[in-house]
Amino acid sequence: MDMNTIEAVVPTTDPAQWRPGDAWLAGGTVLFSYGSTVLRRLLDLGQAGWPAITVTDAGIELAATCTVAELYALPDSASVAGREWPGLALIRPCCDSFVASFKVWNMSTVGGNICTSLPAGPMISLCAGLDATATLLGPGGSTRTVPVADFVTGDAANCLDPGELLRSIFIPAAALSAKVAFRRLSLSNLGRSGVLLTGRLDPDGGLVLTVTAATKRPVQLRFAAAELPDAQQLAAAVGHAIPAELYHDDIHGLPAWRRDMTFRLAEEIRAELLGEGTRVSGDFWGPSGKPHATSAQPSAAPTSAPTKEAPNGH
Repeated sequence: MDMNTIEAVVPTTDPAQWRPGDAWLAGGTVLFSYGSTVLRRLLDLGQAGWPAITVTDAGIELAATCTVAELYALPDSASVAGREWPGLALIRPCCDSFVASFKVWNMSTVGGNICTSLPAGPMISLCAGLDATATLLGPGGSTRTVPVADFVTGDAANCLDPGELLRSIFIPAAALSAKVAFRRLSLSNLGRSGVLLTGRLDPDGGLVLTVTAATKRPVQLRFAAAELPDAQQLAAAVGHAIPAELYHDDIHGLPAWRRDMTFRLAEEIRAELLGEGTRVSGDFWGPSGKPHATSAQPSAAPTSAPTKEAPNGH
Protein backbone atom coordinates (compact mmCIF):
# COMPACT_ATOMS: atom_id res chain seq x y z
CA MET A 1 0.00 0.00 0.00
CA ASP A 2 1.26 3.45 -0.92
CA MET A 3 -1.30 6.14 -0.13
CA ASN A 4 1.01 9.02 0.74
CA THR A 5 -0.97 11.47 -1.40
CA ILE A 6 -4.01 11.36 0.91
CA GLU A 7 -4.57 14.71 2.63
CA ALA A 8 -7.85 13.98 4.45
CA VAL A 9 -10.29 11.25 5.39
CA VAL A 10 -13.82 12.66 5.46
CA PRO A 11 -16.66 10.72 7.17
CA THR A 12 -19.64 11.30 4.86
CA THR A 13 -22.37 9.62 2.84
CA ASP A 14 -23.22 12.78 0.89
CA PRO A 15 -22.26 12.68 -2.81
CA ALA A 16 -22.41 16.48 -2.82
CA GLN A 17 -19.12 16.50 -0.91
CA TRP A 18 -17.29 14.62 -3.67
CA ARG A 19 -14.71 16.45 -5.75
CA PRO A 20 -12.04 15.31 -8.25
CA GLY A 21 -9.31 13.40 -6.44
CA ASP A 22 -11.75 11.74 -4.03
CA ALA A 23 -12.57 8.05 -3.63
CA TRP A 24 -15.38 6.44 -1.67
CA LEU A 25 -14.04 4.21 1.10
CA ALA A 26 -16.06 1.25 2.38
CA GLY A 27 -14.02 -1.79 3.47
CA GLY A 28 -10.95 -0.60 1.59
CA THR A 29 -9.53 -4.07 0.98
CA VAL A 30 -8.89 -3.34 -2.71
CA LEU A 31 -8.25 0.39 -2.39
CA PHE A 32 -5.55 -0.08 0.21
CA SER A 33 -3.96 -3.09 -1.45
CA TYR A 34 -3.68 -1.39 -4.84
CA GLY A 35 -2.61 1.98 -3.47
CA SER A 36 -2.78 5.25 -5.39
CA THR A 37 -0.59 8.14 -6.44
CA VAL A 38 -3.42 10.45 -7.52
CA LEU A 39 -6.07 10.40 -4.78
CA ARG A 40 -6.26 13.34 -2.38
CA ARG A 41 -9.19 12.45 -0.10
CA LEU A 42 -11.06 9.38 1.05
CA LEU A 43 -14.80 9.76 1.69
CA ASP A 44 -15.33 7.26 4.49
CA LEU A 45 -18.61 5.33 4.61
CA GLY A 46 -17.56 3.46 7.75
CA GLN A 47 -19.90 5.42 10.01
CA ALA A 48 -22.85 5.46 7.63
CA GLY A 49 -24.97 3.37 9.96
CA TRP A 50 -26.87 1.72 7.12
CA PRO A 51 -28.52 -1.57 8.14
CA ALA A 52 -26.38 -4.26 6.52
CA ILE A 53 -29.31 -6.47 5.49
CA THR A 54 -33.04 -5.73 5.37
CA VAL A 55 -35.40 -8.61 4.62
CA THR A 56 -39.04 -8.07 3.57
CA ASP A 57 -41.60 -10.05 1.64
CA ALA A 58 -40.46 -8.16 -1.46
CA GLY A 59 -36.88 -9.39 -1.18
CA ILE A 60 -33.53 -8.55 0.38
CA GLU A 61 -31.82 -5.17 0.47
CA LEU A 62 -28.07 -5.21 1.04
CA ALA A 63 -26.37 -1.98 2.06
CA ALA A 64 -23.28 -1.27 0.00
CA THR A 65 -21.37 -1.47 3.30
CA CYS A 66 -22.65 -4.99 4.11
CA THR A 67 -19.59 -7.17 4.68
CA VAL A 68 -19.00 -10.56 3.15
CA ALA A 69 -19.12 -12.09 6.64
CA GLU A 70 -22.53 -10.54 7.32
CA LEU A 71 -23.87 -11.79 4.01
CA TYR A 72 -22.47 -15.28 4.57
CA ALA A 73 -24.40 -15.53 7.85
CA LEU A 74 -27.74 -14.61 6.22
CA PRO A 75 -28.98 -18.07 5.08
CA ASP A 76 -28.93 -19.33 8.69
CA SER A 77 -30.40 -16.18 10.20
CA ALA A 78 -33.87 -15.80 11.73
CA SER A 79 -34.72 -13.08 9.21
CA VAL A 80 -35.06 -15.60 6.38
CA ALA A 81 -36.23 -18.60 8.43
CA GLY A 82 -39.31 -20.24 6.94
CA ARG A 83 -39.09 -18.39 3.63
CA GLU A 84 -39.29 -20.50 0.48
CA TRP A 85 -36.28 -18.89 -1.15
CA PRO A 86 -34.07 -21.57 -2.77
CA GLY A 87 -32.00 -18.77 -4.29
CA LEU A 88 -30.35 -18.22 -0.91
CA ALA A 89 -28.25 -21.28 -1.78
CA LEU A 90 -26.11 -19.11 -4.09
CA ILE A 91 -24.91 -16.84 -1.28
CA ARG A 92 -22.35 -19.08 0.38
CA PRO A 93 -20.71 -20.48 -2.77
CA CYS A 94 -20.33 -16.93 -4.07
CA CYS A 95 -18.88 -15.75 -0.76
CA ASP A 96 -16.47 -18.68 -0.77
CA SER A 97 -15.38 -17.66 -4.26
CA PHE A 98 -13.46 -14.78 -2.71
CA VAL A 99 -11.00 -17.46 -1.49
CA ALA A 100 -10.05 -14.92 1.17
CA SER A 101 -9.02 -14.86 4.81
CA PHE A 102 -11.39 -14.09 7.66
CA LYS A 103 -9.76 -10.65 7.86
CA VAL A 104 -10.87 -9.83 4.34
CA TRP A 105 -14.33 -11.36 4.91
CA ASN A 106 -14.90 -9.06 7.89
CA MET A 107 -13.80 -5.90 6.04
CA SER A 108 -14.59 -6.43 2.37
CA THR A 109 -18.04 -5.16 1.38
CA VAL A 110 -20.63 -6.23 -1.15
CA GLY A 111 -20.73 -2.76 -2.65
CA GLY A 112 -16.97 -2.47 -2.82
CA ASN A 113 -16.64 -5.73 -4.71
CA ILE A 114 -19.29 -4.65 -7.21
CA CYS A 115 -17.77 -1.20 -7.70
CA THR A 116 -14.28 -2.62 -8.21
CA SER A 117 -15.93 -4.37 -11.16
CA LEU A 118 -13.36 -7.09 -11.75
CA PRO A 119 -14.56 -10.00 -13.93
CA ALA A 120 -14.04 -12.43 -11.03
CA GLY A 121 -15.96 -10.32 -8.50
CA PRO A 122 -18.20 -12.92 -6.80
CA MET A 123 -20.69 -10.38 -5.48
CA ILE A 124 -21.25 -9.37 -9.09
CA SER A 125 -21.89 -13.04 -9.90
CA LEU A 126 -24.35 -13.39 -7.02
CA CYS A 127 -26.27 -10.19 -7.54
CA ALA A 128 -26.39 -10.33 -11.34
CA GLY A 129 -27.50 -13.96 -11.19
CA LEU A 130 -30.40 -13.04 -8.89
CA ASP A 131 -31.54 -10.05 -10.97
CA ALA A 132 -30.50 -7.57 -8.29
CA THR A 133 -30.71 -3.83 -8.89
CA ALA A 134 -28.26 -1.22 -7.61
CA THR A 135 -29.40 2.12 -6.22
CA LEU A 136 -26.98 4.93 -7.05
CA LEU A 137 -26.87 8.36 -5.41
CA GLY A 138 -25.50 11.32 -7.37
CA PRO A 139 -23.83 14.61 -6.32
CA GLY A 140 -26.81 16.65 -7.49
CA GLY A 141 -29.26 14.75 -5.30
CA SER A 142 -30.19 12.36 -8.06
CA THR A 143 -31.11 8.71 -7.52
CA ARG A 144 -31.15 6.01 -10.16
CA THR A 145 -31.38 2.24 -10.24
CA VAL A 146 -29.39 -0.03 -12.53
CA PRO A 147 -29.51 -3.82 -12.88
CA VAL A 148 -26.27 -5.22 -11.46
CA ALA A 149 -25.91 -7.23 -14.67
CA ASP A 150 -25.65 -3.90 -16.53
CA PHE A 151 -23.71 -2.02 -13.84
CA VAL A 152 -20.38 -3.62 -14.80
CA THR A 153 -19.41 -2.60 -18.34
CA GLY A 154 -15.94 -4.14 -18.63
CA ASP A 155 -12.79 -5.18 -16.77
CA ALA A 156 -12.63 -2.74 -13.80
CA ALA A 157 -15.19 -0.53 -15.56
CA ASN A 158 -18.75 0.35 -14.61
CA CYS A 159 -21.53 2.84 -15.24
CA LEU A 160 -20.85 5.08 -12.20
CA ASP A 161 -20.67 8.77 -13.05
CA PRO A 162 -18.06 10.93 -11.26
CA GLY A 163 -19.05 11.27 -7.61
CA GLU A 164 -21.85 8.73 -7.74
CA LEU A 165 -22.21 6.42 -4.76
CA LEU A 166 -23.59 2.88 -4.66
CA ARG A 167 -26.06 2.98 -1.78
CA SER A 168 -27.65 -0.47 -1.83
CA ILE A 169 -28.45 -3.60 -3.78
CA PHE A 170 -31.94 -5.10 -3.90
CA ILE A 171 -32.50 -8.79 -4.62
CA PRO A 172 -36.15 -9.46 -5.55
CA ALA A 173 -38.15 -12.27 -3.95
CA ALA A 174 -39.12 -13.56 -7.40
CA ALA A 175 -35.49 -14.47 -8.15
CA LEU A 176 -34.92 -15.82 -4.64
CA SER A 177 -37.89 -18.14 -5.18
CA ALA A 178 -36.16 -19.85 -8.09
CA LYS A 179 -34.34 -23.17 -8.16
CA VAL A 180 -30.64 -22.35 -8.60
CA ALA A 181 -27.39 -23.93 -9.70
CA PHE A 182 -23.75 -22.85 -9.33
CA ARG A 183 -20.53 -23.73 -11.14
CA ARG A 184 -17.03 -22.32 -10.72
CA LEU A 185 -13.61 -23.19 -12.14
CA SER A 186 -10.10 -21.96 -11.43
CA LEU A 187 -6.77 -22.95 -12.93
CA SER A 188 -5.27 -23.50 -9.47
CA ASN A 189 -6.48 -24.91 -6.19
CA LEU A 190 -8.15 -22.08 -4.27
CA GLY A 191 -7.31 -19.71 -7.13
CA ARG A 192 -9.20 -16.73 -8.51
CA SER A 193 -12.32 -17.65 -10.45
CA GLY A 194 -11.61 -18.19 -14.12
CA VAL A 195 -15.20 -19.12 -14.95
CA LEU A 196 -18.26 -18.67 -12.73
CA LEU A 197 -21.79 -19.40 -13.88
CA THR A 198 -25.09 -19.33 -12.05
CA GLY A 199 -28.43 -20.59 -13.25
CA ARG A 200 -32.07 -20.13 -12.23
CA LEU A 201 -35.24 -21.98 -13.03
CA ASP A 202 -37.85 -19.40 -12.13
CA PRO A 203 -41.30 -20.19 -10.68
CA ASP A 204 -42.84 -19.36 -14.09
CA GLY A 205 -40.64 -22.04 -15.70
CA GLY A 206 -38.21 -19.65 -17.36
CA LEU A 207 -34.48 -20.38 -17.38
CA VAL A 208 -31.83 -17.72 -16.67
CA LEU A 209 -28.10 -18.33 -17.14
CA THR A 210 -25.56 -15.75 -15.96
CA VAL A 211 -21.93 -15.91 -17.09
CA THR A 212 -19.25 -14.10 -15.08
CA ALA A 213 -15.49 -14.34 -14.47
CA ALA A 214 -14.99 -15.85 -17.92
CA THR A 215 -16.18 -12.62 -19.51
CA LYS A 216 -15.17 -8.99 -19.06
CA ARG A 217 -18.71 -8.16 -17.95
CA PRO A 218 -21.72 -10.25 -16.93
CA VAL A 219 -23.67 -11.90 -19.74
CA GLN A 220 -27.21 -13.17 -19.19
CA LEU A 221 -29.22 -15.55 -21.32
CA ARG A 222 -32.98 -15.88 -20.76
CA PHE A 223 -35.30 -18.57 -22.05
CA ALA A 224 -39.07 -18.52 -21.62
CA ALA A 225 -40.77 -21.61 -20.23
CA ALA A 226 -42.14 -22.44 -23.67
CA GLU A 227 -38.68 -22.16 -25.25
CA LEU A 228 -36.41 -24.08 -22.90
CA PRO A 229 -33.29 -25.11 -24.84
CA ASP A 230 -31.80 -28.52 -25.40
CA ALA A 231 -28.01 -28.91 -25.28
CA GLN A 232 -27.47 -27.84 -28.90
CA GLN A 233 -29.77 -24.84 -28.64
CA LEU A 234 -28.07 -23.68 -25.45
CA ALA A 235 -24.63 -23.97 -27.04
CA ALA A 236 -25.80 -21.94 -30.01
CA ALA A 237 -27.27 -19.28 -27.72
CA VAL A 238 -24.09 -19.03 -25.65
CA GLY A 239 -21.99 -18.76 -28.81
CA HIS A 240 -24.22 -15.99 -30.14
CA ALA A 241 -24.36 -14.05 -26.84
CA ILE A 242 -20.62 -14.04 -26.14
CA PRO A 243 -18.30 -12.95 -28.97
CA ALA A 244 -14.68 -14.08 -28.78
CA GLU A 245 -13.41 -10.64 -27.80
CA LEU A 246 -15.64 -10.56 -24.69
CA TYR A 247 -13.81 -13.44 -23.01
CA HIS A 248 -11.35 -12.21 -20.40
CA ASP A 249 -7.61 -12.77 -20.86
CA ASP A 250 -5.23 -12.73 -17.90
CA ILE A 251 -2.96 -14.99 -15.87
CA HIS A 252 -6.01 -16.77 -14.42
CA GLY A 253 -7.13 -18.18 -17.76
CA LEU A 254 -6.75 -17.83 -21.51
CA PRO A 255 -9.86 -16.81 -23.49
CA ALA A 256 -10.00 -20.17 -25.31
CA TRP A 257 -10.08 -22.10 -22.01
CA ARG A 258 -12.65 -19.74 -20.51
CA ARG A 259 -14.83 -20.16 -23.61
CA ASP A 260 -14.64 -23.95 -23.56
CA MET A 261 -15.43 -24.11 -19.85
CA THR A 262 -18.30 -21.66 -20.24
CA PHE A 263 -19.96 -24.02 -22.73
CA ARG A 264 -19.29 -26.99 -20.44
CA LEU A 265 -20.62 -25.41 -17.26
CA ALA A 266 -23.61 -23.88 -19.04
CA GLU A 267 -24.70 -27.33 -20.20
CA GLU A 268 -24.18 -28.77 -16.70
CA ILE A 269 -26.42 -26.08 -15.25
CA ARG A 270 -29.07 -26.54 -17.95
CA ALA A 271 -29.20 -30.29 -17.39
CA GLU A 272 -29.32 -29.94 -13.61
CA LEU A 273 -32.10 -27.36 -13.53
CA LEU A 274 -34.20 -29.19 -16.10
CA GLY A 275 -33.86 -32.49 -14.27
CA GLU A 276 -31.83 -34.25 -16.95
CA GLY A 277 -29.06 -35.37 -14.59
CA THR A 278 -26.29 -33.80 -12.54
CA ARG A 279 -22.68 -33.55 -13.57
CA VAL A 280 -20.38 -31.31 -11.55
CA SER A 281 -17.11 -29.77 -12.68
CA GLY A 282 -15.47 -27.45 -10.19
CA ASP A 283 -12.73 -26.66 -7.75
CA PHE A 284 -13.91 -27.10 -4.20
CA TRP A 285 -17.63 -27.65 -4.59
CA GLY A 286 -18.90 -31.18 -4.82
CA PRO A 287 -22.16 -32.53 -6.22
CA SER A 288 -24.03 -31.32 -3.15
CA GLY A 289 -23.13 -27.72 -4.01
CA LYS A 290 -21.42 -27.37 -0.64
CA PRO A 291 -17.73 -26.50 -0.17
CA HIS A 292 -15.19 -29.26 0.12
CA ALA A 293 -12.91 -29.57 3.14
CA THR A 294 -10.37 -27.47 1.21
CA SER A 295 -12.63 -24.42 1.36
CA ALA A 296 -10.80 -21.29 2.37
CA GLN A 297 -13.39 -20.73 5.07
CA PRO A 298 -13.23 -23.19 7.99
CA SER A 299 -16.78 -22.28 8.91
CA ALA A 300 -17.94 -23.47 5.50
CA ALA A 301 -16.09 -26.75 5.36
CA PRO A 302 -18.01 -29.98 6.04
CA THR A 303 -16.63 -32.57 8.41
CA SER A 304 -15.65 -34.69 5.42
CA ALA A 305 -15.39 -33.83 1.77
CA PRO A 306 -18.25 -35.11 -0.40
CA THR A 307 -17.41 -37.46 -3.22
CA LYS A 308 -17.39 -35.96 -6.68
CA GLU A 309 -19.56 -37.49 -9.39
CA ALA A 310 -17.32 -36.30 -12.19
CA PRO A 311 -13.62 -35.53 -12.72
CA ASN A 312 -12.34 -32.02 -12.12
CA GLY A 313 -13.06 -29.91 -15.14
CA HIS A 314 -9.71 -28.17 -15.67
